[in-house]
Amino acid sequence: MPPRQLPLPFHHEPDFSPADFIAAPPNEAARQWLARPGDWPQGRLALWGEAGVGKSHLLHIWARDAAAAVLSGPKLRGLLPAPRTSMAVDDADLAAEEASLLHLLNAAHEAGHKVLLAGREPPARWNVRLPDLASRLASIHAVCLAAPDEALLGVIFARLLSSRQLVLTPALQEWLLARLPRHPAALAEAVARLDRASLAAGRRVGRQMAVATLDSFLEDDDLMPFSPGSPSLL
Repeated sequence: MPPRQLPLPFHHEPDFSPADFIAAPPNEAARQWLARPGDWPQGRLALWGEAGVGKSHLLHIWARDAAAAVLSGPKLRGLLPAPRTSMAVDDADLAAEEASLLHLLNAAHEAGHKVLLAGREPPARWNVRLPDLASRLASIHAVCLAAPDEALLGVIFARLLSSRQLVLTPALQEWLLARLPRHPAALAEAVARLDRASLAAGRRVGRQMAVATLDSFLEDDDLMPFSPGSPSLL
């Protein structure tokens, strides 16, 4: 018998293409503001909300359409060269150096370029020490991406499974969605765990694998039993 081929792990890159963004009421206000950069006070705008609601996706779409440079807050260090285009800073609330973010805001404003920021909280609530930076952040118009409703959560869950080519029966998918935390980031982590478990086992995800893999995620104490009339989850 030939040795079993071990699955090779791979890094799953997020897809920020416009076609994969799910437009829905919770992100409508943000989409409207992004479509009107001329209305941004002082040429600045911030998107905020919990992890997984689409901040990074919208930021990358806007940056592509505006030919803007995309920067990562945790990698923001030192004095950047004078900007030649608009700027988008993802995870700006996690900027490695406050002075670097302050310099970016000042330089972009002097050059007449737009700046789009994204973070978990509105900029006015960011815990910063530099008074000048705090003043500028407080004046930035912030748009919240609301938590997804039930319909959107279902679409997100299905999209996450499809992106990793995971096939679950409709009954198992519905059963898991009803018991997983109601947060996009938690759904993404759950799907990543299912993907790793499926690759390690070399077979598709069934009920037992899903329960064993997501035991700490599932919010229902009665995990295994089902009524006689329930469809099979295998």
